[in-house]
Amino acid sequence: MSRTDLGPPDYREMLPPIIKENYGKWLYHEYVKPGVIKHVSESGAELFTVRMGSPRLVSLDFIREICDLADKYCDGYLRFTSRHNVEFLLSNGENVEPLLAELQQKGYPVGGTGNSISNMVHTQGWIHCHTPATDASGIVKAVMDDLYDYFTHDNLPARCRIAMACCLNMCGAVHCS
Repeated sequence: MSRTDLGPPDYREMLPPIIKENYGKWLYHEYVKPGVIKHVSESGAELFTVRMGSPRLVSLDFIREICDLADKYCDGYLRFTSRHNVEFLLSNGENVEPLLAELQQKGYPVGGTGNSISNMVHTQGWIHCHTPATDASGIVKAVMDDLYDYFTHDNLPARCRIAMACCLNMCGAVHCS
């Protein structure tokens, strides 16, 4: 099979080593605290996920900053969830608390796991749509500012997910979320 530049790269090429070594062998996960999940494999290996909320529309400076944090604490590994949260993947549990402290110092919210609210998904609105009925980004920011404590704490009766569309076209298909 010849390689081309068509299509996405094989995701397995970009997995952290601990995930490659334990792929399909994870026994369980537990919620350590809001925003922190511990995954344990058959071999006893542990992977910690720290979930940080982020805006959907980010700057190059933001990307550089979270990449620097991933280099410092996670051997360079992070991922974006479908709800635009950032997940830092730590194979060394001793790095969890220092990462949490630095995220807090920088003002980034940690949470969105367990019985909490996760980031809202939304259509693009004025960013690139020529017929939006409203600006989803602005409304989502205002709503999430109000619901901030429900992201950083996990005391809701169940998980909560919210989606926002700008108009009836539903080009972002947020209803599928």
